[in-house]
Parts: sequence; structure tokens; C-alpha cells
Amino acid sequence: MHHVRKWLAAVILLAGVKQAGAAGDTTAYAFSLKQSVDYAMQQQTSVKNAMLDEQIAKYKIWEIAGIGLPHLSASFDLKDFVEIPTSLIPGEFFGGPPGSFIPVKFGTQYNATAGISASQLLFDGTYIVGLQATKVYLDLAQKQSQRTKIEANVAVTKAYYTVLVNDERMTLLDANVEKIKKLRDDTKALYTNGFVEKLDYDRVEVAYNNLVTERDKVKRLLDLGLSLLKYQMGMEQSANLTLTDKLDDISFQPAVPMAEKFNYANRVEFGLVESQLKGYNLQLRKDRFSRMPSMALYGSVQAQAQRTKFDFLDGTSQPWYPIGIIGFQFNLPIFSGMTTNYRIQQDKILVQKAQNDLLMMQRVIDLDVSNARIQLQNASVSLDTQKKNIALAEEVYATSKKKLDAGVGSNMEVLNAQTALKEAQTNYFNALFEAVVAKVDYDKATGTIK
Repeated sequence: MHHVRKWLAAVILLAGVKQAGAAGDTTAYAFSLKQSVDYAMQQQTSVKNAMLDEQIAKYKIWEIAGIGLPHLSASFDLKDFVEIPTSLIPGEFFGGPPGSFIPVKFGTQYNATAGISASQLLFDGTYIVGLQATKVYLDLAQKQSQRTKIEANVAVTKAYYTVLVNDERMTLLDANVEKIKKLRDDTKALYTNGFVEKLDYDRVEVAYNNLVTERDKVKRLLDLGLSLLKYQMGMEQSANLTLTDKLDDISFQPAVPMAEKFNYANRVEFGLVESQLKGYNLQLRKDRFSRMPSMALYGSVQAQAQRTKFDFLDGTSQPWYPIGIIGFQFNLPIFSGMTTNYRIQQDKILVQKAQNDLLMMQRVIDLDVSNARIQLQNASVSLDTQKKNIALAEEVYATSKKKLDAGVGSNMEVLNAQTALKEAQTNYFNALFEAVVAKVDYDKATGTIK
């Protein structure tokens, strides 16, 4: 029953969502469960964002790779010395007394420099490790995207089956209402003719009113369940959605036999922790490589002009003076205050924690699979029992009705049989819902839902 309560809370929250989408898409859809899941994989917002995260990760790889490619840049620098800098020259150079200085201004008011520079990384250990880390980064993004899709699949599947269960429940309630309506009409006729007491008629009337109220409630829950399904699929609330699958199509046989040994790699959560462990190992390697030298080539070509007037674009014959540089840079860390060593020690601890997380994830998965297996077994047994109870209750009701029609029974006996049948049907649908949820949870726990 706790599954039923959780579902009811979810659909009640969607009451406002249904109203909010009233002016949107009015397209008619007739979907099987598979088509509903496929639609969600294209339209659900969380799935869309997960796919965008994958694209971000791919562009991140190219960003990191670009560090090792040639870098080329151009520059232009124009200076207007409103006041030309003053230099002091010893006065002795021009016959002045010792210790004296003569202020002199050198240079021109306008200076321009245009140039192109290039650089190429030759070797950097941290860059090599960074390239390897981008693959782990992409793998993490893909696994997180897969986890989002699995969660969407599970949500859509449960919502779809919930609508099927409530739809079947509505069908039986409609039939029950018709049955008890006939009993009410017959009892009213008997009461009118003085064959039964008013108390007998009132009991049937109360039972009829209660059943109609329950049917109306289930009808509203059916509508809200359909709204929940549309929400999980990423579909407009105003769209007309019809479900083509039937309850008879549901197989409660698990995709992975319960006695079969489980493979942890089937669970995306296990893969996520594995990728995190790889990432921490690469971080450790990166910090170790930071002790190694790095090498790069660089060069630049510039042209410089100095003018007393702003005539750089006048096509004058005044020259631009060239400057050319080619260089080789070699960096070797010698001592960094032990900061690198402390980073390495932190990385080692993070690796140990990730290894512990991996072991913990195995235990969590073991418990998850074991719990899901037991829940499915219990739900299957309960469902079989409730099926038998319905058959018995229907038989009791049919016998009571025959006795009443033959004049050897009472409407009270029929009413009691009808009440027992309704209770058996309610228990059956609760068991059916729990069995559906248990089946989906077991398939998720064993990693068969992708």
C-alpha cells in the first residue's frame, strides 16, 4: 500500500499541471509502452539536458586538445605620448659640475607596433594526462546521461502501468455499479410491493451510493494518472494520449532470472563510481607529472614605427623597423615548498576513498537486488492469492444471486457477497499495482532497464 500512497501523492500534485497545459498541444497519440518510453527519450527535459551535457563534454575534449596545437595571435599597439618621458643625463658629460643632471626628452610622440606571435607546446606531462582525463570526463557524462534515461524509463513505465491498472479497475467498477443498480431497483420494487422492509432497501441504496462515489474517485485518479504519464513523457497536458498496451501484455517474469548471478557492470551507478576512481588516479598521475620539465617553442615578428605626426596611414616613405624573435622555453620545477608532494598525498587519499566507494556500491547493489527480488516474489505470491480470492468471491456472489432469483435467498446475502467481491477486487488491484512496481524495480536493480 505504501506504493499506492506515494503514487496518489504524485498525481495529486499534478492536478495544477493538468490545468496549466490546457492551451497547448492537442495532437492525438496512441502509444504502446515502448513508444511512450521512446517519446520520453526525445522530449523529457531532464533527458534533453543530459544529452546537452554529453555535447558539452565532447567540446571540452577539443578544448583540452587545443592546448597542444599551435597558437597564433596578432597584435597592434598604438601609443600617443602626450608628454614624452624625460631622462636625466649627468651634467659632467656636457661640462657641468659633478653631480648635476640635465633633463633630456628622447623619442617621438607617436609610436606604433604591429606583430604576429606563435607558440607550440613540445612536451608537458600534465597535458598528456589531461588528454587521457578527457576520455574519463566524457565517459562520466555519458554514464550520467544513461542514468537519467534509465530513471525516465522507470518513471514512464510505472506511470503507464498505473494507468492500465486504474483503467481495468474502472471497467470492473462500472460492471459492479450496474450489478448493484439492478439489485437496488429490484429491492425497491419488492419494498414498494411490501415484500421487504425499508431497512433492506436503504442498505442496498447506501452500498450503491458508496460504489458510485468510489467509481467517480477512481475516474478522477485515472485522469490524474494519465496527466502524470504525460508529465513523465515530456508531453503537453492538452495532448490526447491513448494507451494501446493491455494488462494481459505484462509479463511478470523478470528479465534476469532470480537465481542467476548478478553482474555489477550492468548497473550504471557502478560504472559511475568506476569512472570516478579512474579520474582520481589520473589526477594523481597529473600531479606526479607536474614535477617533470615542460618545453615549448615560440616566436614573433613585429614592425615598429615612430612618428612626430600621426601619419601611419598616409603612405609616407618613413620606415617601419622590423623585430624578429625565435625562442625555446624549458621549465623545470625544482622546489615548490612541498606543495606538489602534499597534493600527491591528497590524491592518494582520494583514490583510497574512491576504492571504498566502489566496494560500498557493490554492497548497495547486492542489497538492492536482494530487496527487489524479495519484493517481486512477495508481490507475485500476493497477486496469485488475490486472483484466487476474486474467483471465489465471484462464485459466492453468483450463488447468492441465483438463490435470490429462486426465492430462497435474501438481498442482504447478495449485498454481503457484493461487498466481499468489491473488497476482493480492491485487494487484487492493489496487489497488481505492487507487482507491477516490483517487476520494474527488479529490472532496474538488475540493470536490464537501459
